[in-house]
Amino acid sequence: MTDTTSLSPAGREAALSALAEGELDVLVVGGGVVGAGCALDAATRGLSVGLVEARDFASGTSSRSSKLIHGGLRYLEMLDFALVREALRERGLILQRLAPHLARPVPFLYPLQHRVWERLYAGTGVQLYDLMATTHGGLPRHRNLSRRGALRACPALKKDSLVGALQYYDAQLDDARHTMFLARTAAAYGAHVASRAEVVGFLREGERVTGVRVHDLELDRTFEVRAQQVVNATGVWTDDTQALVGERGQFHVRASKGIHLVVPRDRIQSTTGLILRTPTSVLFVIPWGRHWIIGTTDTDWALDKSHPAASSTDIDYLLHQVNQVLATPLDRTDVQGVYAGLRPLLSGESESTSKLSREHTVASPVPGLVVVAGGKYTTYRVMAKDAIDAAVHGLGRSVSPSCTERVPLLGAEGYTALWNRRRLLAEESGLHVARVEHLLKRYGSLVHELLDLIREEPSLGKPLEGAEDHLRAEITYAAGHEGARHLEDVLTRRTRISIETFDRGVAAAPSAADLMGDVLGWTKEQREREVENYRLRVEAERASQEQPDDETADAARLGAPDVVPLQLQ
Repeated sequence: MTDTTSLSPAGREAALSALAEGELDVLVVGGGVVGAGCALDAATRGLSVGLVEARDFASGTSSRSSKLIHGGLRYLEMLDFALVREALRERGLILQRLAPHLARPVPFLYPLQHRVWERLYAGTGVQLYDLMATTHGGLPRHRNLSRRGALRACPALKKDSLVGALQYYDAQLDDARHTMFLARTAAAYGAHVASRAEVVGFLREGERVTGVRVHDLELDRTFEVRAQQVVNATGVWTDDTQALVGERGQFHVRASKGIHLVVPRDRIQSTTGLILRTPTSVLFVIPWGRHWIIGTTDTDWALDKSHPAASSTDIDYLLHQVNQVLATPLDRTDVQGVYAGLRPLLSGESESTSKLSREHTVASPVPGLVVVAGGKYTTYRVMAKDAIDAAVHGLGRSVSPSCTERVPLLGAEGYTALWNRRRLLAEESGLHVARVEHLLKRYGSLVHELLDLIREEPSLGKPLEGAEDHLRAEITYAAGHEGARHLEDVLTRRTRISIETFDRGVAAAPSAADLMGDVLGWTKEQREREVENYRLRVEAERASQEQPDDETADAARLGAPDVVPLQLQ
């Protein structure tokens, strides 16, 4: 591997220069989890690789999920055993080998409302879930709980809302940080990776796709990138990207909106997450640091894909559903953060998006082009493998098979040993052990790079003004090492300040902009513009969440300007 600064500002410039020269084996379009996974898969097979993303890494679907790495217990009910088995295998790989610093187990309580048949029915499903995961272990087995045992684990439940419960385990991770780590690891293995680099057209030689035209949104320049194979991994934008090729494609992707609420941990008394049945799907209450994530909805969405909006109706629906079982109901004042994301579902005949397939599809509609779509976050690695297998087929030469199941992400190697040494690290660094634990869970064995920054500039070891859960060094590091180009990148994806503070990160914005500006060379005016843009974004999101339906919420959300390119600031 090369060094770990490939997503630095200088690394981005080097990547763009390399993309404009020569011809790549594979160019991946889309910096979500599947695109970043494709870049890592191709790079670790020994191919020359580029990855371009129009906005920020994980800025679409891959930063707005339920943050779960799971087999999909509800897919067992649909008898989709193959998908569940595959997802459980991937869950085990992520937890134990690929990203142990980013993923961790989480318990879930499933309340039972019927005494005999439901425990038998649901218990059989959970037991099968455990059995299918046995060879990919790492998590405790499920257990049966009486009503008293369930209320001991979750005192927040209404006593009359259950007769007993099942408790089982899944896993979670910060999806945006994981996706960024995938892109960063791909870059460390030699991939040329750049965000804010939008594909605006495809190059053709007769029938064959031979590359793309890329617009560098930061410096307002357009150039061509030539590649033997182009992989379209743009998720809910798949059809839009295909339109640039002039090909309809062999399948279509339909967007389904899911929204989530974030509430402080003290609003729900529980030592475990919850999974509840709703009339249309399932509802999760997921422990998330000092918060709970409550979600999700599942509704068709045909409006703006870049900034899907949560309406007042969406929020009220989730509050109503979770309050069915809570002894102390939640209301709007308890909601600290709200986020909405779009699932890329393969179009089917069902009218309900919750019944559309979560399987993925790979196709080569024209020579030189591979399209991958569908799937679910947990199985990103399999999707990437299948897409690069198709690209290799198009290369027409012998290439090593995928090895990503044996390639830990940056920060994974040595993480367990460092976790065991966390108290010593705290003594050596002068930080509280809780701060060191926080850093280890976000950076793994790269924690030394953060500690080095603090050693060189002790003020970076202080809490960030307006978001004291984070250190100032994390903002500096995001801009210098993690590819963050704008304030929104840091406050919404490198950290989760935008959903973990009641003011949505507005108070933290000026300090964060100054820290980023010192790394990226922003002028005073650029720093002020970044802060103002972020404030307007928060205002637009709050306004959208007061609207009664998707159309009015979308219009309100679009009232804020998008990120302004640096050359226009």
